[in-house]
Amino acid sequence: MSRITVSGKAGSGTSTLVKGLCEHYGWNFMNGGIIFRNEAAQRQMDLVSFGELCKQDLSVDKVLDDKLRTFIADENGPEVVESRLAGWWSYQLNMQGIRLWLDVSLEERARRVVVREGGSLEQRIAEIEAREELDLQRFKELYNLDPSDPTPYTNILNTDTMGIEEVLAEVCNIIDGDE
Repeated sequence: MSRITVSGKAGSGTSTLVKGLCEHYGWNFMNGGIIFRNEAAQRQMDLVSFGELCKQDLSVDKVLDDKLRTFIADENGPEVVESRLAGWWSYQLNMQGIRLWLDVSLEERARRVVVREGGSLEQRIAEIEAREELDLQRFKELYNLDPSDPTPYTNILNTDTMGIEEVLAEVCNIIDGDE
């Protein structure tokens, strides 16, 4: 069975795609955000406080990333792993399978967030840019890498002009062609 990692910047539609893939194929998934939330709960911290801890102590991020790598490397693990760095971890572990990057412009990602959560386009663009700058600094400091560097990805799909069903159909074609 194919294994796939799904990565992309905030608002690129990775979670929506993963949900569709799991429904279509009957697969299981692991999301880096789930690992983050579970760790916060284990430490009896709310997400904001835990996020602050991660900013102050980069070793916490490394522990969470190690957990995600364990899921990727587990032969009995989930068929789909989603996170900003999942493609990189799969690549570095020499795992077979599809490493997908969803490429979406900043403007389109911000528009999607506005539709989903409200706010102005300018506000959402500013928020996304600030988050991405912090994330990139952290990824460079921890691992000397940029998640959007195309090196590890077997497939890069620009979804700026695609709807949810179109993205799912295209990725299913990639998966079915890879079997």
